[in-house]
Amino acid sequence: MNMINLYSDTQSTPTPAMRQAMAQAQVGDEQAGLDPTVDALCEKVAALLGKSRALFLPSGTMCNAIAILVHCRPGDEIIAHETSHIINYEGGGPAALAGALIRPLTGERGQFAADDVRGAVRPKSRYHPTSRLVCVEQTANLGGGSIWPLARIEEVAQAAREAGLILHMDGARLMNAAVASEVSAAEFAKPFDSVWIDLSKGLGCPIGGVLAGDDAFIEAAWQWKQRLGGAMRQAGIIAAAGVYALDHHVGRLREDHANARLFAELVSVHPSLEIAPDDIDTNIVFLDYRPAKSGTEAVAARALANGLRIGATNASRFRAVTHIDVGEAEVRAAAEIFRDTLDAFV
Repeated sequence: MNMINLYSDTQSTPTPAMRQAMAQAQVGDEQAGLDPTVDALCEKVAALLGKSRALFLPSGTMCNAIAILVHCRPGDEIIAHETSHIINYEGGGPAALAGALIRPLTGERGQFAADDVRGAVRPKSRYHPTSRLVCVEQTANLGGGSIWPLARIEEVAQAAREAGLILHMDGARLMNAAVASEVSAAEFAKPFDSVWIDLSKGLGCPIGGVLAGDDAFIEAAWQWKQRLGGAMRQAGIIAAAGVYALDHHVGRLREDHANARLFAELVSVHPSLEIAPDDIDTNIVFLDYRPAKSGTEAVAARALANGLRIGATNASRFRAVTHIDVGEAEVRAAAEIFRDTLDAFV
């Protein structure tokens, strides 16, 4: 079926050129350091993020899980925004795997401030969990793809350091933030002890995330990778997609950002929707719905039948995410389908 898929940038698929790079990749035993393509990817990401080493992993969720396992001990507490991925979309992993609690913070558009961190740090006492880690999600997914400004990150990092805390960046869409803000990924990553980027979202790869930090962190991360399933052996076939994406797909992320703003503009005229186009920093669009007859799930189901896949995050909010497989023409067609679908529920 000729489907326009705005459900998520995880729906992006490898381009023919990326598939060719994968097919031609040199491979070897990743665990022994003998896969030249995996090694090239890790070296490239480490340099991109300003860290000494990096580790190729199957997913971003595993990147977060392993970082938390390295940094935390059972009973430790993580400070993160209440909308963060580690709280809402990782199956309770921090608690199940690391025995760590999460102290959720509030703040507009998925962000918190330095004073919020200071207020969340526990006094040292046998009665309290130990405040251990601050996690920042760049961009903030449920904050509408909002970009944490570098100045705010530096202030949060200073507050964390003053309290003796470790810093981790969930950088699933860090490259979106870097392209949109013209601040390098390394500058955003500099204050953090660990950081990762996702390959399977806007960069268009079929699988993978790359976790970076100093030598000691990556050594510990490798041991957790072994515990959680081990090496991927001849992983150069999938690592090649990441190498290709970093060479060819980073700059084009600005097209996704422009298409997200275009989609918002085209559908914002519908009377049942509320949207603030000025709040669209990157490739994520939230659309608040004031229905007359039904909630978002019924509308999304009808839109799917009409050729558009769009997310229904709750009963009154849609989420649309642009990516490499959706160009301007598809965005315009998607907006028309969505408006027509909404008309049927007025």
